[in-house]
Amino acid sequence: MDYNLMDALDLLEQEKGVPRDTILEALANALVSAYKRTPGAAEEARVTIDADTGEISVYGQVLDEEGNVVEEWEDTPDDFGRIAAQTAKQVILSRLRDAKREQVFDLYEGREGDLVTGLVQQSDHRFAILDLGDAEAMLPGSEKIPFERLERGNRVKALIIEVRGEGKGAPIVVSRSHPEFIRALFALEVPELVDGDIEIKAIAREAGHRTKIAVASNDPSVDPVGACVGARGTRVRQVVTELKGEKVDIVEWDDNTEAFIAEALSPARVIAVRLDDEEMTAEVVVPDHQLSLAIGKEGQNARLAAKLSGYRIDIKSESQDLGIEPEEDEPEEAVAVDADTDTVAEGGAAPAEEAADASEEAPEAAEDTAEEVQDEEDAVADDAASEEE
Repeated sequence: MDYNLMDALDLLEQEKGVPRDTILEALANALVSAYKRTPGAAEEARVTIDADTGEISVYGQVLDEEGNVVEEWEDTPDDFGRIAAQTAKQVILSRLRDAKREQVFDLYEGREGDLVTGLVQQSDHRFAILDLGDAEAMLPGSEKIPFERLERGNRVKALIIEVRGEGKGAPIVVSRSHPEFIRALFALEVPELVDGDIEIKAIAREAGHRTKIAVASNDPSVDPVGACVGARGTRVRQVVTELKGEKVDIVEWDDNTEAFIAEALSPARVIAVRLDDEEMTAEVVVPDHQLSLAIGKEGQNARLAAKLSGYRIDIKSESQDLGIEPEEDEPEEAVAVDADTDTVAEGGAAPAEEAADASEEAPEAAEDTAEEVQDEEDAVADDAASEEE
């Protein structure tokens, strides 16, 4: 082995922090394997590398049944210098990868739940690789937002869900479909969340389609829904943009479960909620014309409300609750949605096409700020005053 390689090992130790002795030990072990593949090689062998000169010596061995050396002789092949050079290159590259992995692990260890921003390096149906600047992160296909296309060079945000110290591939695993990704995005846009004036109590998400979050205020002077929506919807719009158009409903948390379930089913209006805390079920009654809106497109609104509250929700119209025959254009049966199974019970009525349109076009409750509500009330008062005059 020439001195250039020994100088390179010294440089690696100084710049990359990879100990010289560690590389020499790994190289010696790799050279033993290389020697055993040469013709006429002994079954057992050891390799020594002089730490000063870099000279390599191979010793063939004979061992007894207990593994003790009973015979040893020098058996360095004539062309072993070429083999050693190739092996040294592979070992050094491997050690550099290991060192880089250890550095990344030390840098990101304990950062699960943090939001990171990266450039898409490559992407296919299996996974995407994001360049975080000082490390690479892997976004598995199962953690992507469904139907989202990530093009090379795109800058995207993601949530760290795992930092691995061992194994192959990128040591950092990130997600864009995890419910906590929503919390992290809102924390970027809503200072009140960081300050603790408001908090997100629950998140229900069907990635790529719709998300419901329940927010509560720890400061009586702060409106939690208005704070998350922002002036004219600017804050929630930033989140929706990052989610590539995924709808986000913001509802206010209520310690009263009945009131909270009614709020969770917005934009539908709820007449009554009857709870069975032992069975964790809730029977919900809504106006006849809002049954499809409460259920939502393909049962989505009811399903997310069930996830948000943790209760199995049975939704029926007011006529059904009173035992009155439903009209022809209304669903004939109530619908039950389970928070655990995410399914609509058999016999439940599928929402009609017009219900789907209503769900899409209905104004989001979360986007009604206190200022907009006040404007509407002022307009009504002005109209009433004009009529009296």
